[in-house]
Order: sequence, then C-alpha cells, then structure tokens
Amino acid sequence: MEIYYESAYIKEFDAAVISCEKRKDGKYDLILDRTAFFPEQGGQSSDIGTITDAFKSHDVTHVSIKDGVIRHVIDEPLNEGEEVHGIIDWKHRFSNMQQHTGEHIFSGIVSSEYGYDNVGFHLSDTEVTMDYNGLLTPDNIRDIELKVNRAIWENVPVICEFPDEQTLKSLNYRSKKELSGDVRIVTVQGYDVCACCAPHVEHTGEIGILKVTGLQNYKGGVRINILCGRRALEYINCQQQIVDELSRQFTTSFDNIIPSVKKLSSENTDLKSELSTVKEKLIEYELKEIPSDKENVILVKDESTDGNSMRRIVNLLAQGHDGFCGVFAGSDEKGYKFVFSSGQKKKDLNEVIKVLREVFGAKGGGNAQMIQGSLSGIEISDVLEKIEEL
Repeated sequence: MEIYYESAYIKEFDAAVISCEKRKDGKYDLILDRTAFFPEQGGQSSDIGTITDAFKSHDVTHVSIKDGVIRHVIDEPLNEGEEVHGIIDWKHRFSNMQQHTGEHIFSGIVSSEYGYDNVGFHLSDTEVTMDYNGLLTPDNIRDIELKVNRAIWENVPVICEFPDEQTLKSLNYRSKKELSGDVRIVTVQGYDVCACCAPHVEHTGEIGILKVTGLQNYKGGVRINILCGRRALEYINCQQQIVDELSRQFTTSFDNIIPSVKKLSSENTDLKSELSTVKEKLIEYELKEIPSDKENVILVKDESTDGNSMRRIVNLLAQGHDGFCGVFAGSDEKGYKFVFSSGQKKKDLNEVIKVLREVFGAKGGGNAQMIQGSLSGIEISDVLEKIEEL
C-alpha cells in the first residue's frame, strides 16, 4: 500500500516484511505491506531514509517500483513477517517536494501563456531540468520566473486527489501520455492542473523561492534548469560570494563589476597584442643569429610559446635552411609540443615522426612536409641527439 498518497507529510510508519531477496550487487530488495517511501518514477529520484527492525536500523538507499511492486534497497536481509519501522529522510523528501511543485507552476504558466508542452523532466539530488517543445527567450524566462514566484508568495493551495471517472473526463489537465484507470491529479489553484504521482507541498508558500539557473536550446525547443527552496538559496548564496569576491578584487561596488571586467579584458587584449609584436621581433632577431649554412635547425622554447608562434618560427626557418626545421616548446617535467617543417631540400619528415613515435612515444602526425604533436616523460637532449643522427 502506497501511504505516501495519503499524505506527503507522513515521515514515519510501521509495516510488515512481505519478502527480502538478495540482489546481484549483494544488496537486498525489501518489499513491505505498506510504505511511505516514494519510488523513483516520473523523472524524480526516490526517497531515502531508514528501516528499523527489532535490533538495528538499515539505510534505504534507493526505492523502485515495477508492476505496482515497490522495492526498498537495503544492505542486510530482513525476515518475512517481521515488523519494522520506516523513517523518511525528510530533508531530502521536502526538497524534492519543493522542486516538483515549483516545476508544476512553471510548466503550467508555460502551457497557458505559450502553448508549449513539458516533454521532459528530471529531478535529481543536484539538478532540476525541464524540456519544452517550443522556444523561449531570456526575457520570456525572466517573466515566467517572476510569475512563478508571485504564485509562491500567494501561498495558494496544492490539491492532490484521485477524481472519479466522470470528474476526470471533464478536467482539462496536462499529461505527457494517455492515462487509464486511477489517475492522480495535482492542482495548483489558478496555475496548473496536471496528472502526477509524486509528493507535493500543500501550499505554494512552502516552495520558498524558484530560481532559473539555466536556459539552452534543445531538440527544437528549450531545456530549462531551476532550483527551489533551500537549493535556490544555496545557489544564490554561491553567486553572491562570487560577486563579493569580484568586488574585492576590483575594489568596486557590485554594479560596477561588469564594466571593470570589460575594461580588464580590453587591456588584456591590448597587452597580448603588444606582447605578440615584441615576440615576433625577438624571433626575427634570434633567427638572424643562426648561421645560414646550418642545415638542420631545431629550437627549444619554454611552455609559454604558443602554437601560432611555433608555426611562424618553423616557417621562417624553412625559408632559410635546407634540412629539418623544428621547434619544441615545454619542459622535461611537463612535456613538450613540437612542430616541424621541411626546409629548402624538402627532406621527408615522415622519418622524423617515425623516430619520435617509436623511440620516444610521441603522439601526433602530419605529412612529408610538416608534422606536429606532443611527447612527455623524456629528456629533450636525448630527442635532439637522436634527430641529429637522421
């Protein structure tokens, strides 16, 4: 018997063991004659808690339902017919109730104002996602979020019931699929009527607050992330800590953080441009110092040398030298990136990459005229010595 349908606020209950069978993972599936544990279904994670026998308490880590039978996962076996006492992890249950009722209000408003269906729902211990089969803009989302919170502040009743067949036929309710038999209807007065099996709060004020935390286009519609109640407060507190830290770093008020970041980004871009220009000049000076009659030229640079600079160096080297022209950038401790270009005599670089792979375990590839890749766990002096032998 599912006594969570009697009330979502039943935190403890007594029951008798019907069966307790060992699972493949070594744990046990416990079936009771009655339970207040809500099983995983409809996109929502299950309740957790404890079940106590005459001697000890057993953690309930997951609850499932199949063919109407509810199974509680525990670590040790219980005897058939044994009397037990169940306790729901109320913090976990109530959080799920807040999230799910908040989702109903949100989806009800999306349905009534935009005509979109909720075609996907996932409620875990860390996130709540809702998928709608139509596009919503950030402005739409801000408007819906405000309306949901107004519904919360109004503290309207949330009614969960099993209408009789005649009443059910007259109701206009949301449902992801065709339903038959007993259908449980959850009504948030003035905002939503939806078929749902999950526990909900009795009044919307218990949700506390709803905060949208994500919006992305998804399968022709949108996927929206929300958090409610304590989860929303913790999220907002985290965001506030970030804002406070940025305010301290920039020595400014929170409303000036964005202009400060934009200014810093612009200055950083200018500095990168200036640094790149200086590096280009240094490269040119360095390459001029290399004797023009040197056939193979391989340079070793520090890890700050980026891929663009490496390619520019080998291209310049290849214009003035006959053999293998290459650059290694990195360190013996952290490994190296490398780029090689063939010089004026167009020597085949496949020979070089073969040695780097087979002798030093390098990753990478290319063609006869240019190769690139990376290697680690080596001493660069050994690599240079081996390449000079080619």
